[in-house]
Amino acid sequence: MKPHLALTLGLLLATLCRGAVPPPPNVIFILADDLGTPPVGCYGNTFYQTPNIDRLARDGIRFTDAYAACPVCSPTRAALMTGQYPARTHVTDFIPGSPFPFARLRQPEWLKYLPLSANTLAEEFTARGYATASFGKWHLARGYLPPESLAEGPDRQGFAETFITHKPNKTNNPEADAHGVEAITSHALDFIERHQRHPFFLYLPHNTIHSPIMAPRALVEKYHARPGSERPENNPVIAAMMEILDASIGRILARVDALGLRQNTVVIFYGDNGGLLKDAGQAPRRGGKAQLYEGGIRVPLIIRWPEVVTAGRLSAAPVTTVDFFPTLLEASGQPAAAESIVDGVSLVSHLRGAPPPARDAIFWHYPHYHTAGDGGPAGAVRAGDWKLIEYYEHTVTGTGRAAELFNLRTDPSETRNLAEAEPVRVTQLRAQLASHLAKTKAQRNSLNPAYDPAKASQAGTKAGD
Repeated sequence: MKPHLALTLGLLLATLCRGAVPPPPNVIFILADDLGTPPVGCYGNTFYQTPNIDRLARDGIRFTDAYAACPVCSPTRAALMTGQYPARTHVTDFIPGSPFPFARLRQPEWLKYLPLSANTLAEEFTARGYATASFGKWHLARGYLPPESLAEGPDRQGFAETFITHKPNKTNNPEADAHGVEAITSHALDFIERHQRHPFFLYLPHNTIHSPIMAPRALVEKYHARPGSERPENNPVIAAMMEILDASIGRILARVDALGLRQNTVVIFYGDNGGLLKDAGQAPRRGGKAQLYEGGIRVPLIIRWPEVVTAGRLSAAPVTTVDFFPTLLEASGQPAAAESIVDGVSLVSHLRGAPPPARDAIFWHYPHYHTAGDGGPAGAVRAGDWKLIEYYEHTVTGTGRAAELFNLRTDPSETRNLAEAEPVRVTQLRAQLASHLAKTKAQRNSLNPAYDPAKASQAGTKAGD
């Protein structure tokens, strides 16, 4: 436990036992991998069947404008753990990223692990007397596999119980829990059972639906037979994977209910970035993973908290990954310390029924090339209904794709670039993004002296993306 987090746990627990304050809520955080909104039934696509996730939405609040902090996974996960934007943590790409040695811009030096000095959500919960566990994908260590991955593992970042899973190889058997959903679920059910009389924080970061996509043949065939299976946004393999994930969530919710924990347990379902376009289209969103269009960063977010959230609510508040840190700490009964550097805003009052918290904008900083990307390194800002994407090649060299401006209320699919029609707004939003990057001490791109147009798209593929 880090010194500045230390609490007098004995006094805290004694106070709880005397009944002076209500017990803090349990927290179950379910994170899906590469999951935008299309494969979740309650977001409007009827091809995918997710009855348990849909029921979670009916019992809680569903956010229509929820975002991941980055269009790839590791930065979003670091933002979740710290409440800080990737621009501030300097964890700005999937670990360890891909080199593009001949691209027009040099990718900045960035942090290819979450340092042990970071103040994590799990450490904060531990200091509040919670039992903590992480079962599933971590992807915040220097190495993807042990032994290189051990030094910055979840057990070193505040989680008392851990079980790490990895994405499958293409040769794995799709009939045999290739993405580890059953293993994660079994660990989760056991943990809940053992800690039912004690506040707990259970983090379940799945590998599903990350590629390589695979699922049992009979289940895949079931979705091949469904109407609409030929549409580019409807992938029968992903549908089968979603059914397996949904069944896991159903089992966890059933165990929570059976143990009488429903009323005092916050359950969150969320995605770490949008879906990979080569696996499925993200309609009605534009773009996909590794892009700053909505298809790369708009994700599902559902929160069930029976004692606080009115069932069946819908919120259009723009929210993002860094908001979970202050939200969950306030929910625990003790907000983050005033001296903490937290970029997010607490959503607790909004969950209780108040208007969304005031905020000027939310931001993205992705100064990297990616084989699934579009336009090269970029940043983005959303302020109200307006969203600007700035492409750093154009900023640095005056070439490449110029800034794009969209009104997400009138054009949610980002089909009409309004930059030429709204030059003043472009200037204002670019200034907001620049201020954010300066405030967070973001690392920036520079000219690449080895730039070779004939080789610019060549990348080294790394494990773990």
